[in-house]
Amino acid sequence: MNFGVRRRVDAVVDLTPLIDIIFQLVLFFMVSTTFVTTPGIEVELPRSSSDVILREKSEVRLWVTSDGSIRVDEEPVDWAGLNRVLEEAATRDPATMVVIKADRAVDHGRVVAVMDLARSKGLNKLAIATEATAAPGAAGGGAPDGGVSP
Repeated sequence: MNFGVRRRVDAVVDLTPLIDIIFQLVLFFMVSTTFVTTPGIEVELPRSSSDVILREKSEVRLWVTSDGSIRVDEEPVDWAGLNRVLEEAATRDPATMVVIKADRAVDHGRVVAVMDLARSKGLNKLAIATEATAAPGAAGGGAPDGGVSP
């Protein structure tokens, strides 16, 4: 009997197509991703150690600047205009969240007046935006600026 030495055939897997597909998927997701930018009203938010960020489908974002003026979506409004905006938001969806971004230097009474107006229109979901800071003794910093805490 002739028992010759058989050669084993080495199986070679070509990874080039796999790498090409992964690269194309990475490019697709990078190009198709949308980046959400928030309007840029300059207010110095108070600091909070909470790192909870709440997001709602329907939100009304209000800015109360250091001089006491009120803006809705970067548009300055007077008290009657704010009244109208909040009324329309309550009519559209009573569960709309009102996010108030008040400057640190704003009089507390002004913020409370805005909150009272929102509640009088039936908007009971209110949030005050703060800048997150590390809690005393905690490592890490929490959410980046603009975190919303209840």
